[in-house]
Amino acid sequence: MPPAPPPVIRPVRDDELVAWFSAFSTAFYIWASDPQASAAARREHLDLQRTIGAFEGDTIVGTFRSFPTKLTLPGNARLDVGAVSAVSVRPTHRRRGTLSRMIAYDVDRAVAAGEAASILIASEWPIYGRFGFGPATWQATWTLRTKIARFLVEPVGSLEIVDVPTARELVPGIYDRAAARRPGEIARPDHRWDFDLGVREIPGRPRWRGSIVIHRDADGRPDGFARFHGEEKWSEMLPDHVLALDELHAATLEAEIDLWRHLAQMDLTTTIKAETRRTEEPFPWFLADARLAQPGGVSDFLWVRILDVPKVLGSRAYERDGELVLEVTDTVDGRPGPAAGRYRLFANGGAASCERTDASPDLTIDVRALSAASLGGTRLSNATRTSPMTAAPPWCATFF
Repeated sequence: MPPAPPPVIRPVRDDELVAWFSAFSTAFYIWASDPQASAAARREHLDLQRTIGAFEGDTIVGTFRSFPTKLTLPGNARLDVGAVSAVSVRPTHRRRGTLSRMIAYDVDRAVAAGEAASILIASEWPIYGRFGFGPATWQATWTLRTKIARFLVEPVGSLEIVDVPTARELVPGIYDRAAARRPGEIARPDHRWDFDLGVREIPGRPRWRGSIVIHRDADGRPDGFARFHGEEKWSEMLPDHVLALDELHAATLEAEIDLWRHLAQMDLTTTIKAETRRTEEPFPWFLADARLAQPGGVSDFLWVRILDVPKVLGSRAYERDGELVLEVTDTVDGRPGPAAGRYRLFANGGAASCERTDASPDLTIDVRALSAASLGGTRLSNATRTSPMTAAPPWCATFF
């Protein structure tokens, strides 16, 4: 029996959105599925030209979408990139090259649109490395024991507990100021705040319900926020509540520390649990006892796939001056990928330039490893572990 022809990869039509969400739910069965409700809730925010289906006849056997955003680089340059989401292949159609074809389709689209990179959050580690993506940022869950936590610096500015309509007006601007100064962060579509703040409900997931506090600087300008909810816990009539920190962002370090202080002083609370935080947070260094704050659950988060090497490497800042010629290997669906080639990187005074060259390379590197190291969150020596290490982090395992 001859093999089935490869699926046709193309954007979906509006009348195919219900079938598209239905196909997506066959792989992500962990979420309650209502394709009709999902299509109705998401239709107005989906760019159908970037909402892709893999079609076997009239049946959608794979889903893939992306949306435009901006990625902050070291040095705070922000580049146009494509954020990839809703990637799935029907369980009955796996191992047939469907994902490879959808990614190749999107790479061609992104290159034509002038996007410098593609980004995603990987559901599984082994999937995306073979397509040139590398883990570029890392996350941790922080636990702060608040009962005896004391901060070493005095408060600045003011704090205000706000309702959802006020938060909806103020929070997007605060977040964008914070995201613009934090390498690895992305710009959020405005409509997302309706879901994040509980104005609207994502079909199949509970509506967010919680509290929001705004920080203002000395001039009264909003410069930080935290949104959180509580997990009630009593032990022999003693309050042992957990404050679940959904997110905390600030445009200044002072505002960030003030928000942590405020949360740590909440009545009836003994623990703050904060997920999807940086692996190295500044707030423990402002505590009288930093051991009260502990990170755990460290894992990868944002994966990057460089498409335009000169734009990415030439737009970011560097700690050292120097010159390096890189040979980048890159393959997309059996052909040379957009990052393939030889480049001269020159850094001076923190700024850089990068352009194609014919000079002999100092280093040959795969696009996956280069992408992983592009934001400075992954050491190049770790991204290329199969090669000899150039340096190792300090470690002592001997107790004395």
